[in-house]
Amino acid sequence: MPNHVSPTKNTYKALSLQERLTVALAPEVPNVYRQCLLAEQWIQTRCYFARRLDLRPEEIELLVHDEDHIIRLCIAKRHDLSPAQIAHCVTDSDPNVRYAISRSPQLSEEQRQQLQRDPDPLVCKAASKPAKEFATRQRPGQAVLVR
Repeated sequence: MPNHVSPTKNTYKALSLQERLTVALAPEVPNVYRQCLLAEQWIQTRCYFARRLDLRPEEIELLVHDEDHIIRLCIAKRHDLSPAQIAHCVTDSDPNVRYAISRSPQLSEEQRQQLQRDPDPLVCKAASKPAKEFATRQRPGQAVLVR
């Protein structure tokens, strides 16, 4: 995309999937594109966006309630969740999301015990392990992502 073009929703919609992936991973994303990425139809693109370390609180709040469990799983791995967002992940209907939050150092003891009694044995096992250190990764020319 040429630098002289001011980004709009229409220019975003005209981008190919590969170009959208590049935008989702770019070090800086224009506000209008951030809004488009929150509503992106391609799960891979939305997932990359959800893993960005620089998500804004309102973006995290939208994504923690996303209808797709993969997006909620990406959010559950974050270190900057509010207590309400952590509680939402702990009680999520999808065991993969509960598994992702189960080793968070942000969990209260009560939440950790609740996950240790989870109906899914993998969630129970993960919740019984020590908290996992928060990790990120960044490839050259890309944004910092939550691992």
